Amino acid sequence: MPRKIDVYFSMPSPWTYLGHDRFQEIARRHDAEVAYRPVNLATVFAETGGLPLAQRHVARQNYRLVELQRWRERRGVPLNLAPKHWPFDAQLADRMVIAAANEDHDPAAFIGRTMKAVWAEDADVAATGALQTLADQTGLPGARIVAEAQSDPVGRQYEETTRTAMENGYFGAPTYVVDGEAFWGQDRLEFLDEMLESGRAPYGLPEAESGNQ
Repeated sequence: MPRKIDVYFSMPSPWTYLGHDRFQEIARRHDAEVAYRPVNLATVFAETGGLPLAQRHVARQNYRLVELQRWRERRGVPLNLAPKHWPFDAQLADRMVIAAANEDHDPAAFIGRTMKAVWAEDADVAATGALQTLADQTGLPGARIVAEAQSDPVGRQYEETTRTAMENGYFGAPTYVVDGEAFWGQDRLEFLDEMLESGRAPYGLPEAESGNQ
């Protein structure tokens, strides 16, 4: 039976962008059901101990730049190391994913196109007009999706998804979840692929052995 993959992410994440095409290929090959779960990363970081890039030690910032170069080559994805319009307020873009899914649209193409606009084209996607255009380009009813994304119900869904991520211990983007087992980072996609290929049960925290309590 095909399995379901929940993807917790946010549009500004370069790692979500780098892994997007590879993830799509894996999901298609295994006929997996995919549910995209945008989260407010600022809230997640504040709750789980993560730091925004600018607040990280310079050693960590420098290593990130090296890793981005490695992975853009490995994945064959164009990526600017310092895009002109990043970081940006992702809440509208994230909420558009929720609004699209609420109308039974597959938001995958919109997600990929929007991240490419940021990371490969130096586009400013914080503006409503730019996001509507990207939605239209990927087959979504842009004007309606933008309007729905700005509604209170979608805002509450965004907050709820963020809470769910934190309650389940998901602390970064992207996090792919199958049957409760989390794979954090696009560099874990091969492990995800292997799980789906083998059909194994999910791993979890080991239970305490009776003699060690």
